Amino acid sequence: MSRRVLRGFNREALRKLREEASVSAAELGRRAGLGPGAISSWESGRSTPQADNLAAAMRVLGRPVEAVVDIAPEERYLGDWRVLSGLLQPQLAAAVGTATSRLAQIERGEAALPDALASRLADALGISEEQVRMAHSKARSRGWGQPV
Repeated sequence: MSRRVLRGFNREALRKLREEASVSAAELGRRAGLGPGAISSWESGRSTPQADNLAAAMRVLGRPVEAVVDIAPEERYLGDWRVLSGLLQPQLAAAVGTATSRLAQIERGEAALPDALASRLADALGISEEQVRMAHSKARSRGWGQPV
């Protein structure tokens, strides 16, 4: 399975926070339960983190994911809110009681967002239903070829 580059990820912000904590990339990776070269790969741009792995590294640093993923709240899609929560699609789908494929369609704006699911998403992501609906609407109305 291929993944897109993590939208809004600021590798320099991660490096700066890591250096402020006086921890090496290898040590941060070890403490976060990641492979030995994961952090270095993210910081160099050779790879991009998965939401759960980035969340693990940020927990070690004692900072929110938002400290290294810079997307203004009004510009966020549902997938961005999920990333900021440190969840992968299968994890969020399980938490809200829907199929991963259905969640993916909703995140891309390809499927309608039922009221009950909007409520469960809001609870799982720790945001308001209005923010869920706005993020979904933003995905549904985006321009041709514009990724979410």
